[in-house]
Amino acid sequence: MKTPESTADLLQKLSKDLARKRALLVDRFPNARSSLRIMLSALGVTAVHNAGTSAEVLRQVKAHHFDIILSDYQLEDGRDGQQLLEELRQQRLVALSTVFMLITSERAYHNVISIAELAPDDYLIKPFTADELHGRLVRALYKKQFFAQLYEHLDNGAFADALATCERLLAQDSGFQFDVLRLKGEILNVLGRPAEAQAIYEQVLAERMVPWARIGLAISLRSQKQLAEAETVGQALITDFPEFMAAYDFLAEVREEMGKLPEAQETLESAATISPNNSARQRMVGDVAARNQDFRTAEKAYGKVLERRRGSSLNNLDDYSNLARVMLDLGHTEGAKRITDELRRDWRGSKQGELAALVMEGLCADKEGDPTRARLAVEKALILHDALNDEGKGALVSSKLALDLAHACLATGDEASAQEVVRKVAAENHEDRATIARIQGIYAKTGKEKNGQALLAQVGKEIVELNNRGVLAARSGDLEGSVQLLMEAAERVPNLQFLVNATKAICTLLELKGWNPALAKRALGYLQTAQDKDMRNAKVISAVDMYQRISRKYGVTAATHSAARGGARTPGP
Repeated sequence: MKTPESTADLLQKLSKDLARKRALLVDRFPNARSSLRIMLSALGVTAVHNAGTSAEVLRQVKAHHFDIILSDYQLEDGRDGQQLLEELRQQRLVALSTVFMLITSERAYHNVISIAELAPDDYLIKPFTADELHGRLVRALYKKQFFAQLYEHLDNGAFADALATCERLLAQDSGFQFDVLRLKGEILNVLGRPAEAQAIYEQVLAERMVPWARIGLAISLRSQKQLAEAETVGQALITDFPEFMAAYDFLAEVREEMGKLPEAQETLESAATISPNNSARQRMVGDVAARNQDFRTAEKAYGKVLERRRGSSLNNLDDYSNLARVMLDLGHTEGAKRITDELRRDWRGSKQGELAALVMEGLCADKEGDPTRARLAVEKALILHDALNDEGKGALVSSKLALDLAHACLATGDEASAQEVVRKVAAENHEDRATIARIQGIYAKTGKEKNGQALLAQVGKEIVELNNRGVLAARSGDLEGSVQLLMEAAERVPNLQFLVNATKAICTLLELKGWNPALAKRALGYLQTAQDKDMRNAKVISAVDMYQRISRKYGVTAATHSAARGGARTPGP
């Protein structure tokens, strides 16, 4: 394999392109931005924008495409570059082709680990020289150029095309052979082809014992239902590389799937101790701890999430409700009421925010033994919930908030309203173990465990019957009838399974009978709803690929969501 080119060679190769690059410099000190601008000018980069706060960054990235973002770790508004990177990626505001580098004078172990975990293209410890910046930036840009077409496919969710591009890149003599193999393995796992991914990772591991290949192997084993083997690989990876944070998340997921909730919580807590600034993981700690009824740990974790995300665009209603809920479980009613007041203040003007506040107000009043105030709050919440549904904004109410409403209804004796809310949530999330466990929990808390079990059993039976009608029609050769039945199922119960089934059935009909704009529009709507639920799900990605293939056949541009940016284990740089 050819040795990667020297900095001088890369500078020469990129010199003509650098003048066309647009850069964003993020630093709270104007003098620091000026120094960076001078360094970039030496590379020929003259289209340079400045931002002193994360709010300004968000405004700029929404208005412009940036090829390079250089961000200081400490930002003026009390937030940091790690939070900024997390925000940009989760909102998919930066493309995979954008070079993102973090600059920090913070040498503390935990912060460096947290930065590295978010996988920027590089990070620099101040002070650094112009040559050091030039060398790292040029190598990052060169790599982006090499993978440009592949990144474009991934940004567009075209995983089949991305896989074909991997094959083409592997045939080239480059210094990125292992990077291509890494992406190929990740794409195969995402496409639901774990046996092929396993072969890739085993090929790499025969030459190099690298952490990413080991976790890729573990993911492929898990997808093939070899959970014990996946757990063994994950645990060994943590033992050998205790700072490889993704391995902890994976191992926790496997252990939860195996029914080992205490072990899953312990794994996540270990990761949170090493990298305390990852709010997504802190939320996972809170969720698992709450299911384990370890409410003190849950309270601590949810508190950290709310502290880090309050005031950012990642701020979420559930962060307030999660914390208030576990406070009530601990008997900290005053604390829950304080969080409810904060929720109402921070989300002033939001109907969803007012709904969440009313629900928590009702639960707090019930805990305090004030049934009249509790019923009044729940009645107002139900009216607002119905109004949101009538306005078509019911989809903006999270399943967690809906279940909190159901809990409040049960607590105040309105089982009929609770059943209506729970039935919808259970049907739309019937494959989500955490959601089903939560439903069982709220019925158990209110002394109606058998009622909850009966309702879940009934919903499960209805889902099977709905799905079977469409599937059986297809098997009998009645494709049009199957499409109609599956669309009715997706409209009635928009869960992942029905949305994907309806999309694929429509695509099959379009391929056999010709393009039908109205049907194609329905398929695209189902597909985008499925992507909103879980864009990294292999079934969803398979449906995206099928829709794009049929669209191309008839010369139609497939405007699906951008499915590759920001996902935790979605292929990326």
